[in-house]
Amino acid sequence: MHPLSLYFMAVKDHYKTLKVPAHASIEEIKKAYRLLAQQYHPDKNNNDPYSIAYFSEIKEAYETLTNPIKKDIYLQVRWYNRATGNKHTHEVITPVAVLKEVLEFEKYTSSMDVFRIDKELLFSYINELLNEATISQLMQFNESEINQQIVLTLLKPVRLLKSEKALLLNERLCKLTNDNSWVQSVMSDMIKKIQREEIWKKYEWVFVLIITLGILLLIRFSSK
Repeated sequence: MHPLSLYFMAVKDHYKTLKVPAHASIEEIKKAYRLLAQQYHPDKNNNDPYSIAYFSEIKEAYETLTNPIKKDIYLQVRWYNRATGNKHTHEVITPVAVLKEVLEFEKYTSSMDVFRIDKELLFSYINELLNEATISQLMQFNESEINQQIVLTLLKPVRLLKSEKALLLNERLCKLTNDNSWVQSVMSDMIKKIQREEIWKKYEWVFVLIITLGILLLIRFSSK
């Protein structure tokens, strides 16, 4: 299994979200949910974006752990993650939490061999990490500086992708920049650099052939 697949398969810790042990009964889960739902319900917190984010996670955790089918699937994935030594879990979607995950991911990918990295998996992870729903949720916090830091940090792993994939992610990342011209300029320059490198790799053999022929002709004429 490719190392990146462990990151891609990261799951949420629903038990931790509801603040109950893994052996908690249905009644204990329901009781924990009621208490947390009252605490984080948007109506009781003036629709505060952080409360909305936590309430969404609490609701998802409750619906998963009280549904026998969803719970069984969740427990299988959770067990597999732990069995493979993957301690990485997705946290509540807030600007700070996403930035933390992005920083860890960038550090992780930077330590890998760029020639052996699975670029399709890399694209899939970033694409899922910043899907449309997450982008929309992050924008509600109005944390423009943190969002821009998320974008700038992600540019490093995005730099490893092909231009067509980088362009797809670029459109999504632009939404987080809040029309910051400097950040968008950095992103644009990166895309152009990727495209130039791809053109060079595509026609590299032509340049090598021309240089080789030039050297041969130079040697031939100089020997006369």
